Amino acid sequence: MSGVGDRSLESRARQSLGQSGDAIYVAAVDGLQRRAARGAVVDVGCGTGRLRTLLSRLADSYVGVDAVRYDGFPVDAPFFAGDLNREPIPVADDSADISVSLETIEHLENPRAFCRELVRITRPGGWLLVTTPNQRSLVSLGALLLKEHFSAFRDSSYPAHQTALLDTDLRRIAAENALQDIEIEFTCVGRIPLAAAFYPRAVSQAFPRSLSDNVLLFARKPLRNHAD
Repeated sequence: MSGVGDRSLESRARQSLGQSGDAIYVAAVDGLQRRAARGAVVDVGCGTGRLRTLLSRLADSYVGVDAVRYDGFPVDAPFFAGDLNREPIPVADDSADISVSLETIEHLENPRAFCRELVRITRPGGWLLVTTPNQRSLVSLGALLLKEHFSAFRDSSYPAHQTALLDTDLRRIAAENALQDIEIEFTCVGRIPLAAAFYPRAVSQAFPRSLSDNVLLFARKPLRNHAD
């Protein structure tokens, strides 16, 4: 029988509806294509599995991992359920050529432990991609100054959103795991403060850190030394 903790995990997971914004998917796919990443994909925090179709040209295989299996997840794709706060990612070591985690790390209590797990499941030479809300955006900094919380971490977002990270934190975490080719990118899509509108694309591209709602970390797991 499921316990209270199980129900709490599911309710927190379902706050996200299993989807990320279109701009995040576009930036993720574009970034992986530019890096010529391809092979086996493990999508951690997969939600409805939308990324499977978007990465079809890069993915030889696709596995989804999440706290719950959302309606709409492809019936023919492997899926593994797991509590990412308390359990290892339920995938074997060196399983993925591309380990992706879109808008998941902010839901977790220990982002460093989570990233170590992403590194574990990634094959030497494989790519890791992590995205999260951009706390350096004008919208987020304005919310912090005026409302004493980042824009993606208001009371209505809690407890689904638990951990706010800067792009600096992502870069440090990647370096701590001895990853290579570490790069920070931004979606170049961002909301105008106190408005429902978005900045023109050309403007957000000129000031991506300040005018993007989300940040992306790309990094590569180094190849093993021949002596290993």
